[in-house]
Amino acid sequence: MSQSSLDPLFKSFTLKSLTLKNRIVMAPMTRSFAPEGVPDANIAAYYRRRAESDVGLILSEGTVIDRPASRNDPGIPFFHGEAALAGWQQVIDEVHAAGGKMAPQIWHVGAVASFLTDWTPSHGIESPSGLVAPNTPRGAAMTDEDIADTIAAYAKAAADAQRLGFDTVEIHGAHGYLIDQFFWGGTNQRTDHFNGATIKERSRFAAEVVKATRAAVGEDFPIILRLSQWKQQDYAARLATTPQAMTDWLVPLVEAGVDILHCSQRRFWEAEFPELDGEEGLNFAGWAKKLTGAATISVGSVGLSGDFMAAFGGESSQPTSLDKLVKRMEKDEFDLIAVGRALLSDPRWVAKVRDGDRESLKPFNAADLGELA
Repeated sequence: MSQSSLDPLFKSFTLKSLTLKNRIVMAPMTRSFAPEGVPDANIAAYYRRRAESDVGLILSEGTVIDRPASRNDPGIPFFHGEAALAGWQQVIDEVHAAGGKMAPQIWHVGAVASFLTDWTPSHGIESPSGLVAPNTPRGAAMTDEDIADTIAAYAKAAADAQRLGFDTVEIHGAHGYLIDQFFWGGTNQRTDHFNGATIKERSRFAAEVVKATRAAVGEDFPIILRLSQWKQQDYAARLATTPQAMTDWLVPLVEAGVDILHCSQRRFWEAEFPELDGEEGLNFAGWAKKLTGAATISVGSVGLSGDFMAAFGGESSQPTSLDKLVKRMEKDEFDLIAVGRALLSDPRWVAKVRDGDRESLKPFNAADLGELA
């Protein structure tokens, strides 16, 4: 692959108040290195190293909102409280000093347990219907007050991100966590207006979160929403099996105030609806952009063999060609591309790709999850 063919990766991107030097996003990846929920100087240096190597936009690891059971691992950082927010101030200051742009990913895990630790929160676990998966009870169903307080906590976290100087904010609505548990009929068995027979009806909670967030940050501050069809509870789950169902799901979220849809799939090159446009057809981010007109981020096994979930089973991966990625970006199928494990293992991945230094690209080793490289 010639260096000139990499040009689609290194074009600038502007949306509202956000301007990026290139189209490469560092994907959010749980690291669990925040003692007492407070990000420290090691975490700030970890993100600064990626900014120094010209990552266009850094998305933080998931950082939880102010709810009693919002996290499932004691090393996950808070995005609330004086100490944690002071830690995040240090992070964004370091990233900006290195010329980078960054968003926190704000998160609530719902009923999902960590597969890295047996730790459980001392407060009760909450989810839409007290289910972690279809027919699998865990925790309690949220009350009306719980839901209202949770919506307010998302908005407060976003406002704090803006106040600290972050460039945008991402709401985690994917992978079977709280917001996704509202989307998914198998885990949303409520009898109020946050449920319904259709994905459009089950999107009301997410839309309320987005509306409250938009009201908190104003019109010019971009809001990113991460979404997925698959769940860690069920890799084959699909919320939208047709373009019409996807329209019903995503358009209300964009109308509520989402600027960028971060469309997570395990392998970015896989067509979302191959029965309609073939095996080389649009991926999830491509269809999302086509149906909503919003900007989109694609993600999934970029630059490496294997996928991210396999890494937790100890699977390592080797560097692979970016040809498929560049081909799709040349066609403007999606706007930005998120890179996960390649950047986790090698903070200089972007600079090496840009400079044609493919020989020194590092493979991903599962042991890399245990340190902040």
